[in-house]
Amino acid sequence: MSESTTRWKSIFLFGVGFFLLFITSLVHISQGQAGYSVTTLLTEVWTNGRVQDVVLGLRLPRVVIGILAGGALAVAGVLLQTITKNPLASASTLGMNAGAHLFVISALIFMPGTLGQFPFLVAFFGAACASLLVMMLVGKAMEPVRVALTGMVVALLFSSVTGSLQLIFENETNGLFLWGSGTLVQLDWSGVQFAVGFILAGVGIALLNAKSLDVLTLGEDIATSLGQPVQRVKAFAWISAILLAATTVSVVGPIGFVGLIAPHLVRMMGIKGHQPLIIHSFLWGAILLITADVLARWIQPGQEIPVGAMTALIGGPWLMYLAYKTGKKHSRRQTKLGGDTVSMPYPLLLMAGAMVAVIVTALSVSYGAGSFFSWNDWLNQAYLSPFVWEFRVPRILTAFAVGMLLAMCGVLLQGVLRNPLADPTVLGITSGGGAGAMIFLVLFPAASIQFLPFAAMIGAAVSIGIILLVTWRSNWEPILLALMGVAVSAVGSAIIQIMVVKAKMGVAPALAWLAGSTYAKSWSHLQIVLVVALITIPLGWFLSRKLDLLSFGDDVSTGLGMNVGQTRILAIMLGVAMGAASVSIVGTIGFIGLLAPHAVRRLVGVEHRRLIPLSLLLGGILLVAADFVGRYILAPKEIPAGLVVAVLGTPYILYLLRKT
Repeated sequence: MSESTTRWKSIFLFGVGFFLLFITSLVHISQGQAGYSVTTLLTEVWTNGRVQDVVLGLRLPRVVIGILAGGALAVAGVLLQTITKNPLASASTLGMNAGAHLFVISALIFMPGTLGQFPFLVAFFGAACASLLVMMLVGKAMEPVRVALTGMVVALLFSSVTGSLQLIFENETNGLFLWGSGTLVQLDWSGVQFAVGFILAGVGIALLNAKSLDVLTLGEDIATSLGQPVQRVKAFAWISAILLAATTVSVVGPIGFVGLIAPHLVRMMGIKGHQPLIIHSFLWGAILLITADVLARWIQPGQEIPVGAMTALIGGPWLMYLAYKTGKKHSRRQTKLGGDTVSMPYPLLLMAGAMVAVIVTALSVSYGAGSFFSWNDWLNQAYLSPFVWEFRVPRILTAFAVGMLLAMCGVLLQGVLRNPLADPTVLGITSGGGAGAMIFLVLFPAASIQFLPFAAMIGAAVSIGIILLVTWRSNWEPILLALMGVAVSAVGSAIIQIMVVKAKMGVAPALAWLAGSTYAKSWSHLQIVLVVALITIPLGWFLSRKLDLLSFGDDVSTGLGMNVGQTRILAIMLGVAMGAASVSIVGTIGFIGLLAPHAVRRLVGVEHRRLIPLSLLLGGILLVAADFVGRYILAPKEIPAGLVVAVLGTPYILYLLRKT
């Protein structure tokens, strides 16, 4: 294709995009509680009155900030994908949005004056810290899959800390739930006035750096031989991307996936070269974000649905597609799950685990109202007092039982898929189960709560079913499963956010549900968990010998007469049932299923009949301990157990990613 043809094609595509942006902006402006038609708006906006006030004061600033934010995120995506050589890179997947969000919330709580005077600097340092942490963890090789997974885990860590702060300082952060989910709501032009200069500066730096980025795509060695200052080019690109991401977070909150989708759409149109790529990506990023906001307002007229949840809902399938391509290209199959074993006799380990479980449970039961039971309280059977027996004891026992279920779920999934990253959270069971439960609660408010576990089970089954169906040709390769799980989890989390807003849940209950909490669990909750445990755990034990065989590979297992497909389906169904039941009771608690089996394998090896009992004990211990820490550390306020587990478990996942 000649240069002139390429130029005219670029101009034509830009014209088409500009026309689409104009149409979607008109539709956006026509939306609102005051139901004005487009004709009314176009005719009466020129004269003083209510229509002009509504359009110029509320609706037009919202459209303009949507255009600026969408364009900024898209350009940041272009830069990050180039300098990391990673098609999954964006401000959200590399943790920039989460880092900026955490710093803004922290400044609002601890230094409100600083946030008022320097909101951009606060967000900028947050995004920069997240970027530096990801780069330190992945090393110089910048392997695409490692960068993507590490960035997503860092984002999860920062989001967990942010959620904890919002729950602990509920009064200080009241009203920020919608902003924290991403929203374009503007009450005047102040947000646009603040953002426009920074965004134009970031885009300008990117455009000035465009030719150098073209050379950089040839490879760092070639770029250096051509006299290109590679490190300086990459530094300017990083600064520009962080500048754009921080600005959007400080004004509209953390919005994901726009920076992932827009650059790929533009490349699919045949646009080449970073200068036109940046310009077109800005345009299509604006189109995507405005369209997402239009859809969000159309779903629930008169009520704000976070546009960040809508972009995740739209972008999840796109991330699945990109994850599938990237995972196939860069994956390396790992089929061994074992670790070094200690020399302590197994019965002694089992007794030690049981003793720790009793001690942790007793410690948790003894604590309440800021104090512990004394020895005399135990002798006088204080644990049988009505308050302790009706509220504290069932809560702790429910936590222990749920921890056992999550640990068993992890054992089954890791064994049957031979995947060290398999876990209810990583494989979408947690978010899928949460989405199913929330849909049931919102759409069938009059239905009996006894059906909630079944709704969660359906949601979890759909999530993992999608993941397994897409990855079955790769024989469920570990890295590909993890990437697909992240994508499906994003969609599930978006559905949960939309349902939370639609149900008009309060901020604190919504955050507690999203974080996973054992608060206010009763004997009836414990009965449900015990019924599930008594059915599923023995079945999992029955599969233990078959899981041992699977560790040698499908061919060996089949040669020894085992029905591999039947075993795999049964184990996955049991895992889904356990994970979904847990979600329906305590919300979206994750990583117990990853931490417990891994820790136990280092003690007893890979034999499942030795692995399962200790994993069950450790899972229960971890969740009860997390619940106790959440109650104790900032008493009388509580941190949800799910957030405690996430903060403690994320470093181990980062270690595991680095090791594998």
